[in-house]
Amino acid sequence: MVTLAAIFPPTQPPERIGAVAAAADAAGLAQLWVWEDCFKESGIATATAMLATTSRVTVAIGLLPVPLRNVALTAMELATLSRLFPGRLMAGAGHGVLDWMGQVGARVESPMTLLREYTAALYALLHGETVTTRGRYVNLDAVALDWPPAVAPPLLVGGIRPRTVALAGELADGVIIPGGVSPEEVRASVGHLHSQRSAGRGPADVVVFISVPAGSPAPDIAAVVRDYAGAGATCVAVNTDEEDADLARFVGVLAREVRPLLS
Repeated sequence: MVTLAAIFPPTQPPERIGAVAAAADAAGLAQLWVWEDCFKESGIATATAMLATTSRVTVAIGLLPVPLRNVALTAMELATLSRLFPGRLMAGAGHGVLDWMGQVGARVESPMTLLREYTAALYALLHGETVTTRGRYVNLDAVALDWPPAVAPPLLVGGIRPRTVALAGELADGVIIPGGVSPEEVRASVGHLHSQRSAGRGPADVVVFISVPAGSPAPDIAAVVRDYAGAGATCVAVNTDEEDADLARFVGVLAREVRPLLS
C-alpha cells in the first residue's frame, strides 16, 4: 500500500514545527516531509527539531539544494541525525531552484555534473566508505565519517526530467517528484528510474508531492492519492494550498480520515 505523508512547507513559521510534528506523531502518520527553500527554514534544523520532539514519525527532507552545501558537511549532519534517531530519517538532494542559487552566488555551470558527483560521494560517505574523488565540483581526499550511521538514511534525488530521474535510479535510493506533475508524467518518470536501476540497489522509492485545496473532503484526497499510487508512487506527500492552514489539524485528517480509505 502507498505510504501517506504530510508536508510541513517552509511558508509556515518555525514556531509551528513542534505542534505539527507532535500531531503527526500522535495520529500515527508514517512520514512528515520538510522543504529547504531559500530563504526560509533550514531543512536540517527543521528535521532535527521534529525528530527531537517525536518518537515514531519518520522525518524526510526534500530536498537539500546541493550547490549550497559542501558534501562532507551534509554527510556529517545526516549521519549525526541518523545515529541519534536511527531509522527515522530520509533525505533528498537536488539542484535547487537555479535562480535562488544564482542569487546567493552558488549557481554552477553544469548542475547535472554537480548532482552526479555529489550524490555518489554522499551515498558512499553515509555507507561508511572512505572517499577520494577529483571531480569538476566535488573534491575529497580520503574523507570518511568518524561516526557513520549504523542505519544509513535513504538518500533520494529530486527531479522530474529524464536525466535527473535516471540519475536517481542509478545512484540513489529513489526519486522525489515535485508538485504540479500529472500521474501520467509520474508513470513516465518511474520508467526512467527503473531503466537505470542496477540489480544490487534494491527497490526504489518514488515520492510524489501533491497539493490539495484547503478543506478538501477525505474521499477526494484519497482519490488523488490512489491515482498517483497507480502511476507508481510508493509515497504521496500531501500539502494544503492554504498558506496559513492549521497543519496540526490537517495531519490528523490525513491519518485518521484519508489513510483508512487507501487500504
